[in-house]
Parts: sequence; structure tokens; C-alpha cells
Amino acid sequence: MASRKNDRQWDAIIRPRNGWFDINFRELFHYRDLIFLLVKRDITLLYKQTILGPAWILIQALLHTLIFTVVFGGIASLPTDGMPQFLFYMAGNLVWAFFANTLRQCSNTFVSNSNLFGKVYFPRLAMPISSVLSKLFNFLVQFLLFVAFLVYYAVQPNTAVHPNWQLIAFTPLLLLQVGMLSMGLGIIISSMTTRYRDLTLLVNLCVSLWMYATPVAYPASMVMDKYPHLIGLYMLNPMTPIVEYFRSAFLGTEAFSLAYMPLSVGMTLVFFAVGILLFSRIEKTFMDTV
Repeated sequence: MASRKNDRQWDAIIRPRNGWFDINFRELFHYRDLIFLLVKRDITLLYKQTILGPAWILIQALLHTLIFTVVFGGIASLPTDGMPQFLFYMAGNLVWAFFANTLRQCSNTFVSNSNLFGKVYFPRLAMPISSVLSKLFNFLVQFLLFVAFLVYYAVQPNTAVHPNWQLIAFTPLLLLQVGMLSMGLGIIISSMTTRYRDLTLLVNLCVSLWMYATPVAYPASMVMDKYPHLIGLYMLNPMTPIVEYFRSAFLGTEAFSLAYMPLSVGMTLVFFAVGILLFSRIEKTFMDTV
């Protein structure tokens, strides 16, 4: 009997994990089909039983841009670095929406999926990764709409829109950074909400306030010109260089400086690493506290 037991070949062996960093990336790759199924589920559930379906992705982008154009461009008369107001606000909103929506969804990873986590085993990190990919899908759909408006404004006579193709070539890396930043911060919050549910209520408020500390409704040049002594503090917001880079790449704004990107990338890596470490630690015991 002993020899028969030793001859058995198991497909998977689940062992307890005790270390701070116990992320099995090979296992995550093995579960890649599950990740894409979770992405499909997120997209399907969001627009299920709606009349317009996925068209809401484009409608939301248009409505947000129109509101910003009327309120900040029309009523508040904020500058847009010489760019067409509609295009300026759409560019900022695209990047910010990708970051904010991913952050919100990742921050509920443990709480909203506790029932699923308690029934079946799979790499828990698959959930926040699927959240990033589902929001990236929304971004790409809205980005196609943005490109259509960009082409329209770019071909107008005497236009101020001049895409920078060298910067555009690095846009995929920029999107990767946004995904890592939002996922890192999201799973840090998610790890803490297993004990402190108050954080769940604060996320939406903090994200809304954070938007006003980011050059979404106004150009960074406005802050840099009026408050030059606060530039260092202002650039500690990792989303500030990201939004400005995106606008500079596709619209050709000249206020952006690449000198601030290493700081943003460095902070992104720190938040992502801390998030992964906390996630790896909390996932082992969160079912006892959630």
C-alpha cells in the first residue's frame, strides 16, 4: 500500500504559507484563464440588464468631459495650456478614471469576494489583477473615442494640437504604471479593511479629493506658476506627472517635464511592493476577521 501512495502524481499540492512574500507567479500564470474569465464577468455584470449596455462606457466619458468643459472651462474659466477645452478635459479624465475606478474596485478585494474565497482555492491575487484588466478594457474603449476627437482637432487649421510621437511610444508603459499604482494602493486599502471597515467608506471621498490635487480639471502649469515653492510637494502626487505626460504626448502641451517622472515611477514601485507584501500576509488570515 505504501508504494502505491508514493506512486501517486498530484496535479496540485496546496500547502500553508507563512512568509511575508509567498506569491507564486508561476501559479498565477497557470490560472490565467481564470483571470480572463473574471475580467469577462466584471464587464458583463456591470452592464447586465442595461438598455444601452457597453455603450455606457462611451457615454460616461462624454458626460464627464462635457461637465468639466462647462464647469471648469466655461464657468470657472480655468486655463488649458492653449489646448481645446473638450480635448484637454477628456485626456485628463481618461487617465484619472482608469486609476480611480481600479483603485475603488481593488480596495474591496477581500470584503466583496469573501464568500468566493471561502469556498474554492485559487491565487487570491487573481482578483485585483482581473480588476486592473477590466478597467483597462474600459479605458481602451474610451481611448478610441478620444483618438477620434483628437484626429478631428488635429486636422483643423491653426490647431494647437501637436501629438508627440516619441512620448506616445511609451504610453503602454504609462498605462502599466497606472495599473500598478492603483492596484498597489487598492490592495493596501483592501488589506486594512479586513479589520477597519471605516476605510471602505472613506475611499470614495479620498479619491474625489485626490482628483482635485491632480491636474485633471486644470493644468499643472497653473500651480507651478502661482506656487513655485510648492512644486516639490505637488509632484509627490504620483498621478500628477502621469496625467501631464499623457496630455503632453497626445496634445503636445509644453509645460510637462520628464524630470518628474522618475519620482512618480519610484513611488509607484514602492506602493506596489508594499501592497504585494501586505496582500501576501493578510490573505492567509483575512477569513478570520472579514
